[in-house]
Amino acid sequence: MTKQPGRVPAAESDEPAVDPAIPNGRPVPAPGAGVLALLALGWLAAMLWSTREAITSSAAGVTAISLSAFALPGVISAALVAGAAVALAFGNLLSRRYGDGITLRFVGAIGAGMLVGLAAALAINLTYFDTSTTNVIAGTTAAAAIIGGAVAGARTAAAVGAVSAAALGTLVFVVAFSRARDPLFNLFGAGDSQESLVNAAKWVSRTESLVAGLLAGLLAFGYLSWARRRALRRDPGTPALRWPAYLLAGAGPGLLLLLAEVIIRIGGRSLLDLAGALSEADAVAQTSLGTSRVDNGIWVLFVGALTALIAFGRTLGPARSDDDEPVAADDSPALDADQPDPTDADPAEVDRAR
Repeated sequence: MTKQPGRVPAAESDEPAVDPAIPNGRPVPAPGAGVLALLALGWLAAMLWSTREAITSSAAGVTAISLSAFALPGVISAALVAGAAVALAFGNLLSRRYGDGITLRFVGAIGAGMLVGLAAALAINLTYFDTSTTNVIAGTTAAAAIIGGAVAGARTAAAVGAVSAAALGTLVFVVAFSRARDPLFNLFGAGDSQESLVNAAKWVSRTESLVAGLLAGLLAFGYLSWARRRALRRDPGTPALRWPAYLLAGAGPGLLLLLAEVIIRIGGRSLLDLAGALSEADAVAQTSLGTSRVDNGIWVLFVGALTALIAFGRTLGPARSDDDEPVAADDSPALDADQPDPTDADPAEVDRAR
């Protein structure tokens, strides 16, 4: 067979593979991005307010540095998710107005993250006491929001939206789970001895991480399924999302938690060192909390990814084989023209043949 001039065979084409989340070369907008951005900003504001109340309370006294170090992870995680959610909503607006250029989307996402970070840093400097710890919190929060905006600059907006929604749900769950810690401590055998308290704390932490991972995976799967249905209503020819998209969305909240830990240890290093230098007990507490946050991020990453994949797998039907093809009416064997039709035989001849 000869090749036509000017044509490139499909196997030898240099064109990039089609992203299953981008139908007809256009990315699927993240549904509900505006609502998600408002919720993420509200959660960031709540974290900033609770941190301020803890630091400026009359009972804090000289422990303000220690309380700032304890509150820093919650603020940084909230800023990371808020930067990503706001940048995602802004990216959807840019796509509808100016098209789907990846460069414009990434620049817009960085700009949105910078606006969130600047607003958060300004709020911290205006409402917190003017100390060295305040500047550390403000600078690290602004950096986290910018990094979150950069994450939202990815072309596959639906997957980024799933990660942001699942991460926000995970952060809210972790705070709500604190109310169940005391009953769980008793359930896991916490007593008067130090060993029983340590073992109970370990099992409580594992339970929290496991449930958070399950929630993250289910939220990511639900968001992608919602995005898929909306995309089908817009364009019935939208290709289905493949399993890597669900794997990434399920693992995304855990990845964001680990990324937040990296930001904390780099941007907030001076604050953590000050808190650890207060006493030997504070140093042990900071080390233990850091290790616990890393373990929690790893658990959420793997459990969330596995949960999203299992949920996606349950939506798949059995594979069809060639033997399952229905036989067409025209493919039925025809009777030989010289062979008599059994239905036309005389009943008497049939009885004699018997």
